[in-house]
Amino acid sequence: MALSFVSSTRFSKMQYGLWHSGSFTQRVSVRCCEIANEAPRPKSKLQVGSPIIIVEAPKVIKTAASMPCLRANSGLVKPGDVGRIVSRKPKDLWAVRLSIGTYLLDGKYFKALELDEGDSD
Repeated sequence: MALSFVSSTRFSKMQYGLWHSGSFTQRVSVRCCEIANEAPRPKSKLQVGSPIIIVEAPKVIKTAASMPCLRANSGLVKPGDVGRIVSRKPKDLWAVRLSIGTYLLDGKYFKALELDEGDSD
């Protein structure tokens, strides 16, 4: 269901010392959607300090130092490596502490590591 409202207003304004008259049209669109069948989206489990596991090796890696260095990933970061999130950057970019250093990685290259805290008998 969509609603649309249109109003037209005549106006006069002074621009550069001259009066101009014209019309101004405002358009507002309101959309109402019923989403009864869609399940609620789960919140991201990723936060600072969360353990992660690399699922895909990035082609290039960028260090998270004050003077970052961009280099080709020549086997430094491999699938299966584990680390911890140090900080979050804009656009799903994360600073991740790995055993070889801290790198800026896109969220598509890793997932949250599920730790089982069961009873050890």
